[in-house]
Amino acid sequence: MKNNRTKGCFTAVALVCLIAFTSCKVTSQETSKKEIVIGKDLKWSDKMTLTLMKRHPESYQIDDSKTPKWDYVHGLVLHAIAELYKKNPDPRYAAYVKSYVDTLVQNDGTIKTYELDKYNIDLIVPGRLLFQTYTATKEEKYLKALQLLRKQLAGQPRTASGGFWHKQIYPNQMWLDGLYMGEPFYAQYTVTFEGGKNLDDVAKQFELIQLHATDPKTGLLYHGWDESKVMPWANKENGTSPNFWSRALGWYAMALVDALDYFPKNHPKQKELVKYLNGVSAALAKYQDKSGLWYQVTDKGGAEGNYLEASGSSMFAYAFAKGANKGYLPAKYKSLANKAFDGLIKQLIKVDADGGITLTQACQVAGLGGNPYRDGSYTYYVNEKKKDNDPKATGPFILAAVELNR
Repeated sequence: MKNNRTKGCFTAVALVCLIAFTSCKVTSQETSKKEIVIGKDLKWSDKMTLTLMKRHPESYQIDDSKTPKWDYVHGLVLHAIAELYKKNPDPRYAAYVKSYVDTLVQNDGTIKTYELDKYNIDLIVPGRLLFQTYTATKEEKYLKALQLLRKQLAGQPRTASGGFWHKQIYPNQMWLDGLYMGEPFYAQYTVTFEGGKNLDDVAKQFELIQLHATDPKTGLLYHGWDESKVMPWANKENGTSPNFWSRALGWYAMALVDALDYFPKNHPKQKELVKYLNGVSAALAKYQDKSGLWYQVTDKGGAEGNYLEASGSSMFAYAFAKGANKGYLPAKYKSLANKAFDGLIKQLIKVDADGGITLTQACQVAGLGGNPYRDGSYTYYVNEKKKDNDPKATGPFILAAVELNR
């Protein structure tokens, strides 16, 4: 009985997607650059989506990719477009999403460019697109691809306490990013194919990062946690990285609202996850700038070199709006989300000559460790490169716009 609500939700979504993927005759080629007109009266969600489709006629070209690759940024943006399609069933949107899946997934269920043995949790994200494709088509290759990604999670290296390593090359480390990369897929898979038996393990990933990465003074969560405490960036007492990065916190907040879609209200861990969402949201609300936006280093607004950043601000707008819409968060967070979205439009959006839009001030990438070494310092975060319309900003921007009906 406990999964009836979730199954019903999945069936409704599947029906929408079935219509999209079986009746849609628009190909990716037919959404070519010169055919797309971006009207000024469109909603922001449609404007951004059509902008991306115009500039990247093939969906694998997102993030200026020259060749197809299985990558989390494509998964993020295309998931956002799939969510928009549920509200505005433009057949071009369905075709754009499906073309990516069909370009990468082979007839035997293997995935081009994907390497399981790297155990990179980032590469689970595009798998979210496979659920709707498989439901619509019942083609075995999509199921096999889903099972391949599930196999990665089954073998994903873990910390001694049971948390997924971010990658094989980052031993004993959990990053906030990884909660978004792995848990919504894991939750949907176990509910869809396993009767929800692994929802406790999904919740455990949140429990561990919440326990070990939360700063008791601010309520914010640090970007990373090294259980072994041996990384040079790790605090020698508790293993946390030195700073709060807005995008990492955004990944975490989005992971919570998306994973919660698959936790029935009567599941023992559901209230716990809602509590985590309320905690991080309350902490973030304290650092929202008067513009509605958040700074790159969340708690150091006004410090030299810090700046109002697009991806984290978009992610918080989405998580606040969806959290309020779903009843996980108080209604006031919908207002905070709209304030954030207003800030994005007024401060960071530029309208181009063709009607397309550009979202500025987006951090291109940031991480911990690696080569060249990333120390997690304040100076490091504020000096990483920025990229206009970076997909880590445009995807959440579309998701926020969908939740806010803007």
